[in-house]
Amino acid sequence: MNKMIYRFGGETTEGDLSMKDLLGGKGANLAEMSRIGLPVPPGFTISTELCQQFTEKGVWPAGLNEQIKKGIEHIEQLTDSTFGAAESPLLVSVRSGAAISMPGMMDTILNLGLNDETVEAFAKETGDKPFAYECYRRLITMFGNVVMGLSHDWFEGESVQPVQANESSGSQSGDSGALEASVEACKAAYRNLVVEAFPQDPWEQLERSAQAVFRSWNTPRARTYRQINAIRGLKGTAVNVQAMVFGNKGGESGTGVCFSRNPATGENGLYGEFLLNAQGEDIVAGVRTPQDIDKLKQELPDAYVSLQTMVARLEEHFKNMQDIEFTIERGTLHILQTRNGKRTGKAAVKIAVDMVQEGLVTEQEAVRKLVEPFHLETLLHSQLKESEGPDNPPFASGLAASPGAAVGRVVFSSEKAFESEESVILVRIETSSDDVQGMSSAAGILTSRGGKTSHAAVVARGWGKPCVAGAEGIRIDYKKGLMSNGEITLSEGDWISIDGTDGVVYEGKREIGQPDFSDDFYQFMEWVDRTSSVLVRANADTPQDAERSRSFGAAGIGLCRTEHMFFGEERIRLIQKMIFSRSAETRKEVLDKLFPFQKQDFLEIYEVMGELPVTIRLLDPPLHEFLPDDEEDRLRLMNDLGMDEPGFRQVLESLQEHNPMLGHRGCRLGITIPEITEMQTRAIMEAALERKQQGVSVEPEIMIPLVGSVEEFRDQKEVVDRTCQKVFGEYGITVDYQVGTMIEVPRAAILADEIAECADFFSFGTNDLTQMTFGFSRDDTAAFMPVYLRKGILQEDPFQSLDQKGVGALINLAVDQGRKAKKDLKIGVCGEHGGDPQSIGFFISRGFDYVSCSPFRIPVARLAVAQAVDS
Repeated sequence: MNKMIYRFGGETTEGDLSMKDLLGGKGANLAEMSRIGLPVPPGFTISTELCQQFTEKGVWPAGLNEQIKKGIEHIEQLTDSTFGAAESPLLVSVRSGAAISMPGMMDTILNLGLNDETVEAFAKETGDKPFAYECYRRLITMFGNVVMGLSHDWFEGESVQPVQANESSGSQSGDSGALEASVEACKAAYRNLVVEAFPQDPWEQLERSAQAVFRSWNTPRARTYRQINAIRGLKGTAVNVQAMVFGNKGGESGTGVCFSRNPATGENGLYGEFLLNAQGEDIVAGVRTPQDIDKLKQELPDAYVSLQTMVARLEEHFKNMQDIEFTIERGTLHILQTRNGKRTGKAAVKIAVDMVQEGLVTEQEAVRKLVEPFHLETLLHSQLKESEGPDNPPFASGLAASPGAAVGRVVFSSEKAFESEESVILVRIETSSDDVQGMSSAAGILTSRGGKTSHAAVVARGWGKPCVAGAEGIRIDYKKGLMSNGEITLSEGDWISIDGTDGVVYEGKREIGQPDFSDDFYQFMEWVDRTSSVLVRANADTPQDAERSRSFGAAGIGLCRTEHMFFGEERIRLIQKMIFSRSAETRKEVLDKLFPFQKQDFLEIYEVMGELPVTIRLLDPPLHEFLPDDEEDRLRLMNDLGMDEPGFRQVLESLQEHNPMLGHRGCRLGITIPEITEMQTRAIMEAALERKQQGVSVEPEIMIPLVGSVEEFRDQKEVVDRTCQKVFGEYGITVDYQVGTMIEVPRAAILADEIAECADFFSFGTNDLTQMTFGFSRDDTAAFMPVYLRKGILQEDPFQSLDQKGVGALINLAVDQGRKAKKDLKIGVCGEHGGDPQSIGFFISRGFDYVSCSPFRIPVARLAVAQAVDS
């Protein structure tokens, strides 16, 4: 029989950290902690392979129940208790756990094993009948919700009130009779809704709970979470069965969640919350307000010291900031879970730098493990600017759960947030897994309940969205679509501004300011750049873009789109005159007037970039972008040109294209109007020569766009070379330059060997290459792409992350053939995929010399490059 379960606890622990794919992150970490001697309640993990088998076949795997019984025997031996027994009954918890953490995706069942008989035995063993019946009530409601899909409202309505524990003692509110009546009411509600009695057989409870965990892998909320986070390739979720320990056994008991360092700022020290005399789900559910972890030092000082010791051991062992769940049962600490903690970008960088300085990790380990590319992206989040004029007090204050600023209209439902085309702030009393879609679409999140480890806080931090949690001063009325702070009432659709860094909310729109970077950021990025020789360049078209790119660490410009230089009013008039000109002489007159503008553009960009490489793409607009938009502009142009209306209309009609993105653009424009290529080349070269005269060496890289054949490339290269030689003769000096092409037409990829023989470099324009390979218009995919993703026709939007199977195959062909024809051919990418971490991994694997992306993605790309090279 194949091995289906893996035990942990005691000397017979069978798993370890390397087995995450098989045991899930939670199961692997439980096994690893058991191996190093931490106080982990014993248990076993049902592997993810069984989830995959159950999901595919819909049948409970043969032989699994026998192995589960062996796992229960393992727990029984280590706890001196018996599952389902009338004396010393063993109670267990059932939790899910995939290889990648998915907060809030799948719920927990506690106190499993209780029934009408064992609850009496448990009451006798603990000496606390109210406590035993409260545990039984919790089991019925959790089982009903997680396994049978019943709403908590059915159990926690007016007829069945949840029973609250007294924080300072072991007693429950209400006498035994009331608690027994509460349990009977829950059982009756269960029976009425399910049309069967709550199962009394503990083995049936366990099997059905495990099946529910497996089924939860494919619930809509789980699939949505994986889609949003691009999680793929996993077998499923594991099931973790673990001996119960109880944080609700009196004033010396408690439960909590803590981070080894502050996940918002990165400061070293315990950060989290706890509840005395409570079970772990109480914190998540928001039934009681948790206390700051520092207060545990006063309430249970010995347990606090033990927790500090365990946390230090976990950080040292896992070499990462940890997110820890713990329970204290009558003064004894138990660690229920640890995982690498989710953190903000600011915290991630500080933690990485601090851990290197503390000697816990090397620089290379910090780059590889402690900061994710999206962390750096969140550092680029803006903040609310200080309000000018009279002081505007906040509408509400809460916890600074996830930094950054957002301005949007108030919406109270996840559905409305998901469907809205405007910027919205999702406002909820508290969020749950059902809100994932709305949270992903919202600009920011505001909740009136919940702490720093609430669902809203964890998910928002993971996605880099601003979040203010636990704003207890506001009252939210979903039915009326209102929220109030007692003085001011806001309606759905009103504008608010939230600051997740300071935990404040303002009525109305506030101005947003740009972020700045800490010394830790610059230190970390130095380590990043030491790790890789692959360069990260910028897509920059103006001196301002170039300056921003250099501030973000760009190693040059990989794409300067010259068509973006012609949209000023004076320039576009000249371009329009050139387009409408019917003679080379007239076109030259217009281009002579454009030349000074173009040359000045390059001079300013060269000045900013110094001696760093600059790749300039020759004019590549669909011509329709330059044509006058409305009748008034057309008449003005007609008068400027001195044309009569019939002649003007005839030319205008001839310039209209049915499919302009595949029409008269790119090298086709340069071939039919070579004067454009000559003017741009002259501007590029004169600017470079004048910088050389000033003592700065500039080596321009001229890129011919939209080439589909070697003949097209040769035609344009001849114009470039001829013009360069003429300019060199006029100046009496030369500069080195290169002429290459953008590979964005599938035919160019197929014939790359021919083109490479006369090209100095290839730069992949993956935006157009994707568009032409799929036959998708990237401007029109919104009508069907969400359906494609939801149905699994595509795993992700190919315009956001490279389609490695199709577009990647063309790139592979072009790289292999290009370098076969020219061994030292320089290869880069300048489509926006050059800033996508997943796509970058592919480019690095193919030996690219550089990637180029928009300025704000440069830090992300630098880290992604370093991690891809290191892997």
